[in-house]
Formats: sequence, structure tokens, C-alpha cells
Amino acid sequence: TDVDRSVPWYERVLGFSVVGTQEEDALGVRKVFLRGPGDGFALTLIQHPYAAGSVFDEKKPGLDHLSFSVPDEACLSEWTDRLDEHGVMFSPITEEHSAGKAVIALRDPDGIQLVLWAEKP
Repeated sequence: TDVDRSVPWYERVLGFSVVGTQEEDALGVRKVFLRGPGDGFALTLIQHPYAAGSVFDEKKPGLDHLSFSVPDEACLSEWTDRLDEHGVMFSPITEEHSAGKAVIALRDPDGIQLVLWAEKP
């Protein structure tokens, strides 16, 4: 809903970097292109003018959540320290029995659920 709020959060908390922007087009849409650390993961944040005041709902068609892989459970522990440092609320490290993974879940400024996961050894 607000790229000016979300972009600094993704930079500070998750380590993304801005690689480009597209200012308002004829419809008032703004885009910010981000690249994540590591293997070149890219993300585009798009602000639609008619979305102001909207609340994200993963139960509606569209995006449910984004998942990011981390090397191992020790790395998940490092992430919990980082999230604490930035005042981000998150779930404790939990085992996903069906998937054989350890995960933590958090939400971005728009309430979109983000999941960090590590394969169980």
C-alpha cells in the first residue's frame, strides 16, 4: 500500500537493495524493483493508488505467502536475533512435520506473511 514505507523495511530487515524504480504511470501506479542478498532473488513492490487502506488477506485469491530458504537451522536462529534487533514480531522456530522443514513466520508492513525455512538434516 505504501512503497515509501515498505522499501526501507525490506532493505533494513531482509537485506534487499533497490535496483530500479518506475514512478507513477498514467494510472498512478509506482514500482520499486528490489534484489535480495545471495542468489539473485528479485522482488517488485507495486503501489496501486486505489489500494490505499486495503488490508492484505491471504484467504483471498492471489498471494498466500512468500517463502525464503536459509541454509540450516543455525541460520534460522541468526534470523531470530536479526528480527528481534529490528523489532519485528515472528513465530518461534517450528518444525513443519509434513515438509521436513524448520520455519519461522513474520509479516511485512502490509501484513504479507513471509516464511524463512531450513531443511531438516
